[in-house]
Amino acid sequence: MKKKRQKYFTDKKKKKIQFLFVVTLIVFVVLNSAVVWIQNVKGEEYEKKVLSQQNFESKTIPFRRGDIRDCNGTPLAMSQKVYNMVLDCRILNEQKEENIKKTIRTLVQCFPDLTESELRTMLKERADSSYVKPKNKQKMTYDEIKKFKEIMEDEEKGEGVVGVWFEEEYQRYYPSGSLACDVIGFTYQGNVGNCGIESSYNDELNGENGKEYGYLNLDNGEEKVVKAAVNGNTIVSTIDSNVQKIVEKHIAAFNEAHRNEVRTGAGSLNTGVIIQNPNTGEIIAEASYPVFDLNNPYDLTVPGITAEDLNNLQVKLNEKAAAGGNAETNVTMEALSAVWRNYCVNDTFEPGSTAKAMTIATGIETGAMTGDEVYLCDGVQQVADREIHCVNTAGHGQETVAQALMYSCNDALMQMAEKIGIDDFTKYQSIFGIGKKTTIDLPAEPNTSALIYTKENMKPVDLATSSFGQTYNVTMTQMMSAFCSIINGGYYYKPHVVKRIESPAGTTIKNIEPTLMRQTISKETSDILKGYLKEVVMNGTAKTAMVPGYSMGGKTGTAEKVENGQRKKDCYVLSFIGCVPADNPEIAVYVVIDEPNVAEQAHSSYAQALARDIMKEVLPYMNIYPDLDVTPENQPEPNPAEDPNAQQPVFE
Repeated sequence: MKKKRQKYFTDKKKKKIQFLFVVTLIVFVVLNSAVVWIQNVKGEEYEKKVLSQQNFESKTIPFRRGDIRDCNGTPLAMSQKVYNMVLDCRILNEQKEENIKKTIRTLVQCFPDLTESELRTMLKERADSSYVKPKNKQKMTYDEIKKFKEIMEDEEKGEGVVGVWFEEEYQRYYPSGSLACDVIGFTYQGNVGNCGIESSYNDELNGENGKEYGYLNLDNGEEKVVKAAVNGNTIVSTIDSNVQKIVEKHIAAFNEAHRNEVRTGAGSLNTGVIIQNPNTGEIIAEASYPVFDLNNPYDLTVPGITAEDLNNLQVKLNEKAAAGGNAETNVTMEALSAVWRNYCVNDTFEPGSTAKAMTIATGIETGAMTGDEVYLCDGVQQVADREIHCVNTAGHGQETVAQALMYSCNDALMQMAEKIGIDDFTKYQSIFGIGKKTTIDLPAEPNTSALIYTKENMKPVDLATSSFGQTYNVTMTQMMSAFCSIINGGYYYKPHVVKRIESPAGTTIKNIEPTLMRQTISKETSDILKGYLKEVVMNGTAKTAMVPGYSMGGKTGTAEKVENGQRKKDCYVLSFIGCVPADNPEIAVYVVIDEPNVAEQAHSSYAQALARDIMKEVLPYMNIYPDLDVTPENQPEPNPAEDPNAQQPVFE
C-alpha cells in the first residue's frame, strides 16, 4: 500500500511567502521613491554640502623648470614656487551669511591689502564663477600665505572658511640680475625660453606637469590619486660668473668713461668681449653692451642705458618703422630686440687686420710661403686696375713675414695672398670656418655664407682686400674659433657654453665633451704663428694690450665700416684678439668696439686697453701665473684714453 506524499508548500506557507513578497515590494518602492525624491528635490542641496566640505579637488601639479648654473655651481637662473589665490565665488555664495562673513574677515586679516568691499564686489560680479583670481594676490611667496594656511589647518579657527584655495606655479628668477644676460636668456609665458641657454636648452630645462585627482569613495571618505610632476634638468654652463663680472665691469666702465664724448650717448654703439679656453672651445665669459635685467627684460631703463640712449635709438628706428605703419609698436619691439641681441653671436662685421694671422697661416700651410720671405712695402700695391694703399702710405720698406704681421702691413699681405691664389685662399677660409656656422649652442647664429667671396666670384681685387680682413663679414664667435685653432696646434673645437646636464637629483645625465670639428693647420704652422703673434704684442702694434709679467700673443684690427655699400667715413670697428701665455695658451680674449665715442676712432688702442684691463684681473683669478720678469721693455704702451698726450698708433 503506497504512502500518501506530504505537500511541502502548504497553503499556510504560500500565504506567508506572498505576504513577505508584498512587504518587500512595498519597501523597495518606498526606498526607490525616497532616492528619486532626494535626487530631484534635495540632490542639489546635498551636493553643495559635499562640495563645500571637500578640501581638495583635481588639479595640475606644475613641474619645476631646471636651474642654470655657472661652472662653479653658482645659480644663474632658478625657479621659485609661488602661489595664486583663487576664490570659488559660486560655493562661497551658497554658504550661510555667517560663513561668508568669516571667510571675508579671515582674508582681510591675513591679507591687509584686500578689503571687504573688494571681496563683496567679486562675489557679486562673479557670482557663478568657481575660478576668480584677485589681481593683487598672484605670485605670492609661501611666507605671504603662511598665516592663512595655518588658520585653515586649525579645525576650530578654519571652521566655516570655505571657497578659497591657492594655485601653485613656479616663477623664473635670476639671482644676479643682468649678469651674463646674453648667454642665459629669459623665459616668457611661464616656461618658454627666449634668447640664450633658456632658449637653446628649453626642452632639457622643462619637465612634465603632474596631476592630483580628488574624489569621494563609497563610504563618503576622501580619496586621491597623485601623478607626480617630473621636474626639468639642470644646465651647468661653462661660464665662470666671477670672470663674467670682471668683463662686464670693464665694459661698463669704458662706455661710461666715453659717454657723450663726441656724440650723445654711450661710449660705443656696441662692445663685445669673449673669453674662451682655446684647448676645449669652452666659453668662460661672453658679454656685450648694453645689458638688460633678466628679471624684467621688457624694461629698457636699466643701468647703462640712459633716456638719451633710448631717444637716439627710437629716433633712428622710428623712421624705419613709420614706413610700415604702427610705428610706435615697431619701435618698441625693435628697441627691445636690439638690446636682447647677443652681439658676440648674432652680429657681423669686417674683421680687419685680425684676419691677417689666417692669411699667413694659409700661406705657410699650403706651401705658398716658407716664412723666410722678405717683402718690400712701398705704401701701395697695384692690383688689376686699382691701387690699394698700405696703412703706412710712406711704406714700411723691407719686411720679413713676422714684421709684416707685427706692423700690420697691408702691402705685404696682398703680396702673400697673390702667391696663395684664390683657390687655396677661399679653401682655407672655409677650413677656418669663415662663412660657416660654428654651431655654438646659442640661438640665432647667422648664416654668413653670402657675406664672403667664393672661388667662383672672387676677383684679384677681392683677394687683395680679403687678405687684410676687409670686404667680407664674420661674427665674433667665428673669428674666435678660427684664432683658437691657430694658437692651439691647429685644432678647431666647437665653441660651447654648456658643460653638462644634470638630473633634478643632481646626477650627471650628459657631459658636453670638447668636440673637435677638424684640423685647420699643422702643429708646426701653429708654432710659427704663435711666435709671430707674440712679436705683435711684445714689439708691434699691440703693445698697449700687454699685461706686465705675462707673455702674450695677439693681433689688432681696425676696419672702416660699410653702410649702404659705401665706406662710412671716420666710423670704425676696433678689435684685439690675443692669448696668454704666448707659447702655450691657456686662455684667449677677443674684444670688439663698434664705433667708439671718441674723436679719433682709427686705431685699436681702445680695444687693446680694454683687453689688458680685463686680463689683469682674470689671469690671477684663473691661477695663470706670470712667466716673464717685469722690465721696462715689456711694459704696455700708454692708452690714449688714459693719456691724451700719448702718441697715436698708426692706422691699420
